[in-house]
Amino acid sequence: MKTNCKKNKNILLPVLRSGSSLNIPRSTLIIFFIFIFLATCKSAPFIPDLFKPEAVYVPLDPGASTYIFVDMNVARSIISLMPIEELNERQTRTMLDRTDYAAIALFTPESGRRFQIAAWGSYPNLRAGFAFIFNKNWKKHRSQESGSYWHSVLDRLSIALSSTYVSIISFLNGTPSEPQASEPGIEFPAGFDDFRTGSSLSCWLEDPAPAINRMVSEADIPIQFPVTQLFINLYKVDDSSNSSTNNSDDDQESYEAVIRFFLGSNAAARGMVSILNLAAGFITPESNLKLASILFANPAVQDGRSLDVKTAVLSESEIAHLFDIFLVF
Repeated sequence: MKTNCKKNKNILLPVLRSGSSLNIPRSTLIIFFIFIFLATCKSAPFIPDLFKPEAVYVPLDPGASTYIFVDMNVARSIISLMPIEELNERQTRTMLDRTDYAAIALFTPESGRRFQIAAWGSYPNLRAGFAFIFNKNWKKHRSQESGSYWHSVLDRLSIALSSTYVSIISFLNGTPSEPQASEPGIEFPAGFDDFRTGSSLSCWLEDPAPAINRMVSEADIPIQFPVTQLFINLYKVDDSSNSSTNNSDDDQESYEAVIRFFLGSNAAARGMVSILNLAAGFITPESNLKLASILFANPAVQDGRSLDVKTAVLSESEIAHLFDIFLVF
């Protein structure tokens, strides 16, 4: 694999100091250690199996509330809009610049974990290894799944990495935890692989009821829906051919989403379609701009026990609101 690299200058000295002297948030200290060593190396993108057609398993642990899949080459600009504070740190953004594809699991506090990431790109694993060695907060562990991984009790993170792959897990206590999921990982839900085809970002929710209840409450719909599963796709919009974009900043990219709700029966799906379409007549941009563009811009379309809702073209603030509604952890 060919790479193009600029010569590195002396950049080892900062990591020889203790983590506290670096003035970096503890939750993102590992990202600093890895990517402070970045040169300008970039290799040809590798497409992991789970981003190819007919994928079956994801290398993430079961038990998460939400599973997210991102083609970073297309959707890089919207990652920082997710309600994950670590993604907004400068060191994390540097990591994301070197990532081509990522799969993310978000866990509820009851699980003892926060999130897990499997990422594919071009990473300076050798230099990152030296960073771990020279920092007392990180200890190396051997494992059957990861071969070896680094763990920090202080930062509550574990990481395994190679030159093309990084696996990270964030947890709520100091017990060493495997960053790499046990094989074969978690299985895609039925229909998800076909649904996500062509999307920039896609996700599924294992237990969408809390998010749905908050959403309909915001819309003043006094009914709870028996939603058993939920899929979301984000598609990048070509602004040159779509004049309906809500973006006021020409540098912003536009997206639209398709939200697929699964209910317990065909009758329940028909009832939800009727109520949503009825509520659309009362929810206007003037009364609730965010929900109007996300949930009521287009009529809901039923297919058996599922129904699809297509959003309007979304601004960055509306995408952030979409994430706030559904990405619960």
